[in-house]
Amino acid sequence: MKNPAGLRAFSERLRSLRKQRGYSQQKLADIANVEQSTIKRIELVQLAPTLDMLISLSRALNLEVRDLVDDPAITNSDKEV
Repeated sequence: MKNPAGLRAFSERLRSLRKQRGYSQQKLADIANVEQSTIKRIELVQLAPTLDMLISLSRALNLEVRDLVDDPAITNSDKEV
């Protein structure tokens, strides 16, 4: 994600989804098979997730990748083309 605002929105969405499921950063990391520091850095907008990370995170959260990265609060007219 080269868009800082998009990365920030994704980071907030990941944190929100993680908390909704009652997962700690460590628990999500364990399920997604990534390091806890990776989750922390993504949530702090210090790391843009790779495609492999997105797939692992979406599986850990029982979501499709598109549902993980697409914020339903953003309408199509708000998205960059």
